Amino acid sequence: MSPMASLVEHAPAKVNLTLAVLGRRADGYHAIDSLVAFAGVGDRLTFAPGVPLSLDVRGVTARYAGPLADNLVLKAARALAAEIPGLKLGRFTLDKRLPVAAGLGGGSSDAAAALRLLARANRLALGDMRLRKVARQTGADVPVCVDRRARRMRGIGDVLSAPLIIPKLAAVLVNPGVAVPTKDVFAFLGLKAGAGLKRVKPARALPRDRDGFIELLAGERNDLEPAAIEIQPAIARVLAALRKEAGCDLARMSGSGATCFGLFASSRAAAAAARGLSAAHPRWWVKATTFE
Repeated sequence: MSPMASLVEHAPAKVNLTLAVLGRRADGYHAIDSLVAFAGVGDRLTFAPGVPLSLDVRGVTARYAGPLADNLVLKAARALAAEIPGLKLGRFTLDKRLPVAAGLGGGSSDAAAALRLLARANRLALGDMRLRKVARQTGADVPVCVDRRARRMRGIGDVLSAPLIIPKLAAVLVNPGVAVPTKDVFAFLGLKAGAGLKRVKPARALPRDRDGFIELLAGERNDLEPAAIEIQPAIARVLAALRKEAGCDLARMSGSGATCFGLFASSRAAAAAARGLSAAHPRWWVKATTFE
């Protein structure tokens, strides 16, 4: 029997359009409430089934991806193999395009892409309880990345709403080339374990029209943004630069940073802003994209 052809999955950037920190649980984990969307830009993961498990990382940001042994792609694959005896494994090739430790869930999205590839190669449904279990074990952001649809995340990221319909948003993503470890940002908040948690506000119905959706987002925020700016002041410069660009309706940091996003009136305005920001700040990672 001839070997299966290589399979490919896109691992899109996960963007936290809003992020409320509700407190710190007794187990030390922080409880959040976040509206998440996915961008058109991301990493690319290729899988060649039927050979021993391995991973090759390449691409423009590969040198920042850390040791292979710590990569979430391998962690997810090994965990699924332990859960499903006889699972067909293979060789992964990760084309790393997203900045690392950037608030875009890149590693989590890569792991989720690996699980989708293994599901395809082994004829598993994405709703298979074993796959969902491994996604949770691999990382808090992995479950939401498996399906790649806008959702509201709660708990430590493990409580997901049904998929949400949001308007397609023209956007620019900017990272100033600094890493912000998530644990450092949460530690900066100084919340004590077991402190009283804020109650989750009832989720508002999401407007289908773009202007109404932008207005809803403007009424919320990312609670990690001030802490991340204290750790890396370059984030404030990115936000200021985005807000100066013509057609920018909203600028905010994603996740724990340092990547920020600007929402623009049109794809043309976003592309023009990306060109201008790249020219003015050649060391920044700048991408025009869409969220949905």
